[in-house]
Formats: sequence, C-alpha cells, structure tokens
Amino acid sequence: MTPEEVGQRLVALLAPVEATASVSGGQAYARATVDVPPASWRDALRAARDDADLGCDFFDWLSAVDQLADGCEVVAHLWSTGRRHGLLLRTRVPWNAPRVDSVVDLYPGAAWHERETFEMFGVDFPGHGELRPLLLPPEFEGHPLRKEFVLASRVAKPWPGAKEPGESTAAGGRRAVRPPGVPAPGEWGPASPPAAAPPAARPAAATPPAAAQRGDGDGGAA
Repeated sequence: MTPEEVGQRLVALLAPVEATASVSGGQAYARATVDVPPASWRDALRAARDDADLGCDFFDWLSAVDQLADGCEVVAHLWSTGRRHGLLLRTRVPWNAPRVDSVVDLYPGAAWHERETFEMFGVDFPGHGELRPLLLPPEFEGHPLRKEFVLASRVAKPWPGAKEPGESTAAGGRRAVRPPGVPAPGEWGPASPPAAAPPAARPAAATPPAAAQRGDGDGGAA
C-alpha cells in the first residue's frame, strides 16, 4: 500500500470520526499521517493494529511536540512487519487538560514512551498505571521539554557554539529574538547584588605655607 492508501484506509475504519489523512515529508521515507481527536486515540491505534490491510503490529515510538498556545501534539509511529509500511498517528490536547488514554494494553512497548512523555511534557496517560520518573530524579520540578521551561544554563552563561536565530553577534539587520526557554535578563534567577558605590575622593592635601624669609636680606648682621 502507498502512504496515501494507508492513511485513507485508517480514515475509513474510523468513520464517522473526523480524522484527517496526509503524507509526511521524506520522499522515499514518507509516512502516512493521520490526525485524530483525543477521544479516538485508542480506537485509531487499535484499528491500525487489528485491520488485516494495515497490520501495524510493531510499536516504534511515541513522543510529543509543544505547539505553544495551540496545545501539545502527541505522536506515535507504528510499523507493519508483514506489509512493510509505516503510519504516523497524531492527536492534540490542550495545555489546561494534557491527557490522552494509554495504549499500553494494546502495545506493551508504549509503556516507557508514555512515561517519558509524561515526565518531559506533563502529558497524562490515564490507564497506564505506572507513570513514575524514568529519566529524571524524583525531586526534579517541571517538564524540561516544554518550551516554557527556563533553560538555566542559558541564563548563567553565554551559549557556546552555534546560535539560535536572532542571537548571532555577526553583523546583520536581523532583530534579536530570544529562543523559547531563554528569559530576558533580570526576569529569572537570583538578582545580582547592587554595585558598590565608588569610594569618595579624598580631599587634596593643604599646601604648606611658604617658609618665612630669614632676615631682611641675603647677608648676615655686621
């Protein structure tokens, strides 16, 4: 099946759900890509696995993409070992309720991927049952792959090597743009202590009075 056929087949299986099929870039490595509503996430992965024409029996990976104000995009890649085609499934959840049902019972290999996505992006996977830390220490606060996460190292010292767009010090007319996660100076971190006032200047030493002339003239007494 071509990528177009793979995508259209899954859309037909999910009807009347509003799913949208497209094809990713990559030329010879292009993948069928199907966007589904969060409520249909499990149904979409189950259909891709169980349908004889699709036969996506191998779970490759799952992750997320921070789309800023547009929410968080959860992405999974499936593969058919028998038919030799791949399928990208995507859904988007809002940041005020970042959750999508777990698919661990459908693809046990998704367990670690869901844990990592929960840890790095804060997306909940109801039904997983074991969303404990995978890569970060238990006391770590925040979700470091969200674009709002402050990159402390970028605040503490200049970034070495290649620059983000707008950060280059080379001559040019581009307006400086801070990359996501890099706060403006003074917005984050401990405040620098105020600079000490310079010491007051010492008053100039008084000029000593001129020595009194001895006698009335250059000669001594007769």
